[in-house]
Amino acid sequence: MADKKNLLIIGAGGVAQVVAHKAAQWAAEFGALHIASRTRSKADAIVASLRDKGHKVAVETHALDAMDSKAVADLIRKLDAKIVINVGSAFINMTVLEGCIAAGAAYIDTAIHEDPAKICETPPWYGNYEWKRREAVEKAGITAVLGAGFDPGVVNAYARLAEDEYFDKIDSIDIVDINAGSHGRYFATNFDPEINFREFTGTVYAWQGGKWTENKMFEVGREWDLPVVGKQTAYLSGHDEVHSLSARYKDSDVRFWMGFGPHYINVFTVLQSLGLLSEQPVKTAEGQEVVPLKLVKAVLPDPASLAKDYTGKTCIGDLVKGSLNGKPGEVFIYNVADHKQAYDEVGSQGISYTAGVPPLAAAVLIARGDWDVKKMANVEDLPARPFLELLGEMGLPTRVIDATGDHPI
Repeated sequence: MADKKNLLIIGAGGVAQVVAHKAAQWAAEFGALHIASRTRSKADAIVASLRDKGHKVAVETHALDAMDSKAVADLIRKLDAKIVINVGSAFINMTVLEGCIAAGAAYIDTAIHEDPAKICETPPWYGNYEWKRREAVEKAGITAVLGAGFDPGVVNAYARLAEDEYFDKIDSIDIVDINAGSHGRYFATNFDPEINFREFTGTVYAWQGGKWTENKMFEVGREWDLPVVGKQTAYLSGHDEVHSLSARYKDSDVRFWMGFGPHYINVFTVLQSLGLLSEQPVKTAEGQEVVPLKLVKAVLPDPASLAKDYTGKTCIGDLVKGSLNGKPGEVFIYNVADHKQAYDEVGSQGISYTAGVPPLAAAVLIARGDWDVKKMANVEDLPARPFLELLGEMGLPTRVIDATGDHPI
């Protein structure tokens, strides 16, 4: 164990549960395993879920205010953690990153930092927060891998795989995210409602024609015919990965499309029209101050509660068009995940599963040295094939539809 790196998972939601289960499955890659959360009992519940699945590996839990960078650094030093996976709220990214810089631990997250008081910041969003700490990360001699979930994360690696193995010129990258599953509730979000709604209440930014373009949510939609899930309607949406991919693929169009059904759109539109998705506080007639978005979050089902009843599949992938030696072509690189299989394995639904497996894979690659680059990097800046092959071993296999047909990578 002496030469293995201790791993600290920060967060205790549905995605953190997946990370913990995968860490237990791949415990031989690490030293001691730890989970920290503001509410320690939530971390304890994840450890209990590990025991329910028969995992006997030791996992210690800790209480942590991750908004306090000094507290983060102190805990990292106390545990001698060398790799930190941040799967808490996107509101804590910068304080956890600062803690890692101060304590000399590798950092991994799954989304761009968010300021609770702001929605849909000016692009490139990464430039407002994480990228400002590039020099500090390199000076500290640590690795910081940004956006290592599925989208962002795996879809970034899909773009890099297309660059490495299919094209010498990329014209467009269209990321398509379809959840064709059903949770059986009248209305719910698949992860933190506050974060989920914030993605869709602002301007939809895409990178097209060498510049940022703007649309409204649900303004641009199209039908996609995809493997396994079939024909699905997806809408041009703003999303994290567009903000980093546009920097690497400046001459390509980069768009993100997410699938929504009519019922979701109707409920969302009503909530937004009534002002219930606002992040700005309002006062009730009794003088009590409330944030409408937080109120909506409080009355909706806990995303973790959806897992047991979830059925159906997800399909997430990149349609990449480009040319090789002047010959045009296209590839669709994708994954299909099953909600019930995810629940049977780790006790979480498929959305959490696809988001939680990749950061653990990134941690394994850092522990092995393959991704321990001692600087800040988005996933597309790192070798894609080792990541995607490891994900296949972990339960998220990648397939490609190219000129030869539909096959594994």
